[in-house]
Amino acid sequence: MEALEKSEETVSNHSQKLAGTVNWGTATVIGVFAGLFYGGSKEASASVSKDAEVMLKLGSTPDKREQYRMMRDAMEKRFIRVTRGSIVGGVRLGLFTATFCGIQNLLAEKRGVHDVFNVVGAGSATAATFGLIMPGSLPWRARNVMLGAVLGAALGFPFGWAHLKLVEKANEGNLSAHPDSDQREARSGVDAAIERLEENLNK
Repeated sequence: MEALEKSEETVSNHSQKLAGTVNWGTATVIGVFAGLFYGGSKEASASVSKDAEVMLKLGSTPDKREQYRMMRDAMEKRFIRVTRGSIVGGVRLGLFTATFCGIQNLLAEKRGVHDVFNVVGAGSATAATFGLIMPGSLPWRARNVMLGAVLGAALGFPFGWAHLKLVEKANEGNLSAHPDSDQREARSGVDAAIERLEENLNK
């Protein structure tokens, strides 16, 4: 019976620990792709003015070969800028997302509960870390660390609160749609524990 109670406590604690936490791998992949899209679109929009300059030069160049060379160079430079912007944006946002979700899950695991303070702590620590690695002098980095910690905590609180409320609403909807699911899961866990206990006794 003692082994049965321990197994039930382990199952319940594990389910509570994972409730509402973010999947680190999925969030990182989403962050990378979002950064790729944002960085590429930003560089593409910034290239509009440079393309206008190239068009003005083409109008003042009568030589067809020179026009073709200028257009080819402009397209190559634009492709390089957009590609570099996509890669840099994907790496930056991917690292930020991975760090934030990793710290959030670590705090939830260590504290044994997933609440808004995990999001606040993860946002503050992540923003402070990225403020520290930014280029600049030591006083400038210290200023970025303090500003990032405060800003990360200030933004993390409302986002964390909204995230937890959405999780609660989703859980309530699942319970109302499947009222017997928790009982079936608990029953399956108890049955598995009883089977293991019977096997140990038979040995």
